[in-house]
Amino acid sequence: MNLDGLLEDGSWQFDGPASAAFRLAPDTTARRGALVEHILGRPEPDPELWESILIETFLNHPAASDLQRLRLEMTDFHHSARRAASAIARQPRTALTELWFGHPFRYLYETATTSTGRGFNPLDHYDEGFVGDAGGAMWQALPALRTLTVEGALLFHAVSAPAVIHVRSRGVISSDGSVLPGPLPTLTHFELEIATDVFGTACPVEQLEELTPASFPALISLDLTRAEFDGEPLLTLANLPILSHLTSLRVGPHELDDTEWAAIAPHFDHLSLTISGT
Repeated sequence: MNLDGLLEDGSWQFDGPASAAFRLAPDTTARRGALVEHILGRPEPDPELWESILIETFLNHPAASDLQRLRLEMTDFHHSARRAASAIARQPRTALTELWFGHPFRYLYETATTSTGRGFNPLDHYDEGFVGDAGGAMWQALPALRTLTVEGALLFHAVSAPAVIHVRSRGVISSDGSVLPGPLPTLTHFELEIATDVFGTACPVEQLEELTPASFPALISLDLTRAEFDGEPLLTLANLPILSHLTSLRVGPHELDDTEWAAIAPHFDHLSLTISGT
């Protein structure tokens, strides 16, 4: 099919042939059912499936094969995340180097609101994940992916993009509650943004212990400036083998006293350490 209907809907936005971004357009909601019926050749009675149909329609179109940058900001991600991953996996995306994948949220694990106004609990998908077992094939279809941003909760079982070098994660990247991707042998830069969740719980600082040289052998830059933990990340990192691999470390303000800092400061002498607020 041609893309005229998708262009008129406005949920897909294009910046030339190499860049596409998706987010449901609020102004064309009333006409979206008719567009979906035109695409499918039949009505789709569940409006919460319409988003995924719009995503699939473009990603399955020949025009999507040459994309270099793709942004998917999903509202009905309880359906769309898995179906978007499956659509990406249907053909090798050999030109795609940048991907943003996720959903909007204010507080981690807050009740999500669908396009119909219905709420659902993201934690109902704990361990199962929103992408589920569709993730493995998606990563294999992205051999050129270098930069990845994931925003949301419990999306993937794992991130296994074969050539990614820069990952930014806001929220909980893994379906088992882990904030870390991987293992990723090519990853050089990792940024983590995570705040206290909707229950008032901060990220366990012990999760940083999963940053091992075996899982992330190329990692040289770690940015935790916007990451809130239930303990001091500097105390944890000081004793991790991965620290000797790093050349750059950024963290938020710490609450270490002078004695505590003096005891661990030599561990960080070899790298560029930035502590915000100091």
